[in-house]
Amino acid sequence: MKKEIVMKKEDSAGVLEKGWLDAGSRRIDEIIIHCSATPAGRDVRVADIRRWHVEERGWRDVGYHFVVCLDGRIERGRPLWKAGAHCMGHNSHSVGVCYVGGVDVEMRPADTRTQQQKVAMKQLVGLLRERFPGARVYGHCDFARKACPSFDVMGEEW
Repeated sequence: MKKEIVMKKEDSAGVLEKGWLDAGSRRIDEIIIHCSATPAGRDVRVADIRRWHVEERGWRDVGYHFVVCLDGRIERGRPLWKAGAHCMGHNSHSVGVCYVGGVDVEMRPADTRTQQQKVAMKQLVGLLRERFPGARVYGHCDFARKACPSFDVMGEEW
């Protein structure tokens, strides 16, 4: 049974057929979940996060490999064969997945995932775990003193 990811129509085959699960020679043993730390309901795309990372932080590209939008669309960020810039000390051997949201309107940590995001994240993580057997799923907060991703990743069924 082939799994499908909720994506834009023109990208529907992108993850599997265009090599977006190809990590090259990178050994992947962690999938790290993040939030964009943007208020509930604020529409943010990978292009916005890329701009924040490149123009405001001076990075070469967006730090995450995948961004899960409010409507469940999965947008591709940094190529998987390149180390991410999302979790210090773990970038070389992990995949960074970021969902849009993670704080309430007063900027306090909150699980703001839409139902579409939950479904898409589960599908994406499932595909990543198939591609990288043995990879464990963590929240950014498991490695840094942050609330990110604002929900208990270990308590989810991936």
